[in-house]
Parts: sequence; structure tokens; C-alpha cells
Amino acid sequence: MSVMNYRADIVSENTDLAEALALKNIFLVQDIESQAQQLIQISIPDAIMLLHDFPLRHVQSLLDLLDEMGEEVRVRHLASGLGLLCSEVEPAGHYLKNGVLNHVRERVGWIVGLALLGIVSGLIISHYEDTLSQLVLLAIYMPVIAAAGGNTGSQAATLVVRALAMEEIRGRDWFAVLWKEFRISLVVASILAVVIIGRVMFFSDSSALPEGILLEDIALAIGISILLQVVLSTTVGGLLPLVARICKLDPAVLVSPVLASLVDITGMIIYFKTVNSILGFT
Repeated sequence: MSVMNYRADIVSENTDLAEALALKNIFLVQDIESQAQQLIQISIPDAIMLLHDFPLRHVQSLLDLLDEMGEEVRVRHLASGLGLLCSEVEPAGHYLKNGVLNHVRERVGWIVGLALLGIVSGLIISHYEDTLSQLVLLAIYMPVIAAAGGNTGSQAATLVVRALAMEEIRGRDWFAVLWKEFRISLVVASILAVVIIGRVMFFSDSSALPEGILLEDIALAIGISILLQVVLSTTVGGLLPLVARICKLDPAVLVSPVLASLVDITGMIIYFKTVNSILGFT
């Protein structure tokens, strides 16, 4: 590139920056109605760049006003570009101003479908009824497995949703998110497994165990189960918001119920498979 072309590029960049700053300064001194009118007149990318540094409450007020002005399509484009909206089916506008039926239509499909899917958890438990009858202690720690997976998965999902909203990550960053959450989950799961193993070892009555079953083996089985469940649920919880974004679905509606169902099903499978393998149950 020649010196003259390089200088021309610098001048062009400085000009664009000056124009952007001038537009923002004009925008700042206007009232909210004038700001909304200006957002209608400029291009979507320019509007997104203009709103990017504004407080979230002010941005939401502008989007609500645009929605009242009949600019629903522009509202969706702006909200999506700002990371505030991830679903094409999510009702536009203020939460309290949307009708009950709009919210019902948005949520009920997932809830009903996942409720039916929850029957799988019951079928898994009934399949391993003999295992529970041989060792009642295992039933005590079933809720612990489910709760640990649900809590860690929800934490990961919440942080990733926030990162998406702040545009810190995008759908194409799924592998980086997967690798990060996997490493985090290994540390968290290891600490939790040690705590649960200690809880089983020091606060369980070994005299009530069937002959040939050692308390150490039970503690190890439960510890490994919770380790595997936390690693799986955390990584899945981190990926689900990205999957929702790629599929044009709303993470606020999708992630929590889907994650809860997956944690219940996978938790029971991991728990009973691990216990049967270590304790030698059939």
C-alpha cells in the first residue's frame, strides 16, 4: 500500500469517527420522542452502534416507544443486535403490556412437551427399583445428584446468557464456551464430590448395610456420580443458550425447562449406572 493510500485510509477513518461522534452528540440533546424518530430514519447498524453505550433502561424505553409507533420489525432488529432479544417468537414490547395469552403461547409448548418428557425419569427409577430396595441409603442421595446438576447448570446458563446480552460472546464461540465451562465444571465437581464422599463416610450408619457392601464403595459411587453429573450439566448449561441463539429461540424461555429435564434424566442414568457398576448390583 502506498503512503498516499495509507494516509487516505486514516483520513477516512477519522472522518467516520467524527461523524459518529457528531451523531451521538446530537442524539444526546434530543428528547426521547425525537430520539425515536431519528432511530427510524437511520440504518439499523448505525442505530445499534448509537444505542450500544446507552443505559439499558433508556434503550428499553426507546424500544417500547418504537413498538408503540408501529415499528415492531425495527424493534426486533435493534433488540437482537443489542443482545436483548434472541427469539423471533418472543412478544415485543414491555413485559407488563403484553397480554397473558401472548406469554402463554410463548411458554406452554415447551412446558407441556418437557413435562411429558419427565415421565422418562420415572421410568428410569422404576427400572432400577431393585437397586433401591437393596440399599435404601442410595435413595437419600438421589435429590442431591439432581440438585447439584441443576444448580451448576443454571449458573453456567445464566452467565452465558448475560455474556450473550452484553455481546461478549457469539454463537460461533461455542467451542470456547464449551472448553471453559468444562474446565470450571471439573474443579467444582471435584470439590463437591469430596464434600459428598465425606458426608457419606462420616454421617452414615454402616451397621445397616447389607452383607458384603462397604460404606467406602457407596461413598465412592455417589461421589463419582455427582462428579459426572456436574460436569455434564455445567457444560450443557453453558451451551444451551448458544444453541437457542443459533436456532432463533429465546434462552429465557428455553434454557431453564430444557436444562431441568435433561438434568433429571441424565442424573438418574448416571447415578444408577455408576452405583450398579461399582457395587456390583444387577
